[in-house]
Amino acid sequence: MRTVAAFTDTYLPTVNGVSYTVRTWRERWRRRGGEMPVVYPSASARGPDPGEHPVPSAPFPFYTGFRFAAPTVPDSVRGCDPDVVHAHTPFTLGVAGRRLAAAREMPLVVSYHTPASEYAGYLSDALEAPIRRAADSYERWFVAGADAVIAPSRTAAQTLPADGTPTHVVSNGVDTDRFRPIDAGTVRAFKRRHALPDRPLVGYTGRHGHEKRLGDVLDATADVDAAVVLAGDGPARPDLERHAAGREDVFFLGFLDRSELPAFYTALDTFAFPSPVETQGLVALEAIACGTPVVAAAAGALAETVTDGETGTHFPPGDTVAFREAIKQVLGVSERLPTRLAGRRQRLCVERSIDDLEAVYESVLK
Repeated sequence: MRTVAAFTDTYLPTVNGVSYTVRTWRERWRRRGGEMPVVYPSASARGPDPGEHPVPSAPFPFYTGFRFAAPTVPDSVRGCDPDVVHAHTPFTLGVAGRRLAAAREMPLVVSYHTPASEYAGYLSDALEAPIRRAADSYERWFVAGADAVIAPSRTAAQTLPADGTPTHVVSNGVDTDRFRPIDAGTVRAFKRRHALPDRPLVGYTGRHGHEKRLGDVLDATADVDAAVVLAGDGPARPDLERHAAGREDVFFLGFLDRSELPAFYTALDTFAFPSPVETQGLVALEAIACGTPVVAAAAGALAETVTDGETGTHFPPGDTVAFREAIKQVLGVSERLPTRLAGRRQRLCVERSIDDLEAVYESVLK
């Protein structure tokens, strides 16, 4: 198996889909006998595990929870003599990985997890449009230097500014050993622990970014016979808490330990996901793997992540009335997901993703 040096500008303890994907891929790659040293921004809240290489960093002032790292390559990673460099983000550490690949004449693989332009609004409201244009131009430059690009969905691949760079669709995948339907006793204990009511639950977990439109969940459930449970955190949470002021049926759980998430998903009757900007929507896949139907915006990759009538349903993004009706429709179905769930879980499994990932690495090494 190969040694792949992974560079990412976001990693644990920051909780998001990129962090968990990099961590999961690294664990599964090592199980197969390969090595995947990870270079990431340091954080005092978490020390490195073996094979993890933190780089000095500082808090990013425009986005809570993200850190800005120096674009350096640790000597410990240079000494690993990697076969491939994999940049998961295009920012400072992505640039460091790009430089390492160029200096060593190694193949460079780039992942397209999130369009860089999606962060423009956090930098400046007044300059959002020119910042988006600059971010798009920068991203095209970054991707053009790669030997291969990985997108987590067909939808993301179609919007990728690859300009001729070979593009591969590799799902982030789900750890189906962890994410599976949980027994009723464990779910009851979870609900007691978090003081959740014994009534239908509509919920979401993940990053609370403004672009996720989580306020739509509150609007759509205002007259629905269900409680709303929001787990996770992010810059939009203060606005969401103000939005929910006076509602006794809305619960903010904050970040949950990874071990609690299967019980969280299983406890929900509906997973609500109004974001129109997803490149895959990992939390939707995790909910599906736990047997919970997803009500998702018919936009971005969620249009393909969720299958109408099988794993959930869609609504036009931004249409609160249609969102409300879709939630009511799913809550009115007595069975959670069809018996085909077992086969779908197999298709979601991260091991399939690692098979595809290995094929990409071998293609750039030929």
